[in-house]
Amino acid sequence: MADGSGPSVAARDDLAGVVDLFGWLTRTELSRALSELAFKQRAEVDEDAIDAAIDLAVAEYALVPAPADALSGGDAGDLADAETEHAEESTALAVGPAAFSTLPEGAEDLPHILDVPDRGVDREALADAVLDRLREEAIEAIGEGDDDRLETLADVTYDVEAWAPVDVDPVRTRILAEVDE
Repeated sequence: MADGSGPSVAARDDLAGVVDLFGWLTRTELSRALSELAFKQRAEVDEDAIDAAIDLAVAEYALVPAPADALSGGDAGDLADAETEHAEESTALAVGPAAFSTLPEGAEDLPHILDVPDRGVDREALADAVLDRLREEAIEAIGEGDDDRLETLADVTYDVEAWAPVDVDPVRTRILAEVDE
C-alpha cells in the first residue's frame, strides 16, 4: 500500500468502517483485513504504514481499545488471557467516538474473506473504558505540559459526549483550564 501518498485504505474512518463490519477486531485481525484490501486493490502492502495508521486512529479515538468485559462473540473470553508479550497484537479494537465510519472499496467482501465469528460490543462498558482512558491521558498530558495533546483531548471530550451517555464535563473543564493558562 505504498504509493508515496500514504495508505489510502488505512484512513482512520476507513479503519473504523472495517472494524464496524465485525463489531470489534484485534489489532492483528485489522492489520490482516487491511492487507486483504490492499491485495484486492492491487496495492503494495506496507505493514509499517498499516501499524502507523492503526496507532493514529487509536491516538485520535477513532478506534479504541475495548476491555474484555465489553466484548461478546468469537474469542472475546480468550483476550483476557492473552500472553503479555502478544498483548498489543491481541488488543481488541472497537469503533470510537471520533470516528465517522466509512467503508473502503472492497471492504464489503471482508466478512467472506476473514474467518471472524459474529461479535458485539457493550457500548456502556466501552464508554466507561474510553472515559477512564481519557482521564488518564489528560492527567499525563497535563503532567507533561503537552498543549497539543490537551487540545486534541478537549476535542475528543465533545465526541465522547455525543457518542455515549457519560459525563465528560469534569475532564473537559480540567483540560480547558490547563490549555487556557
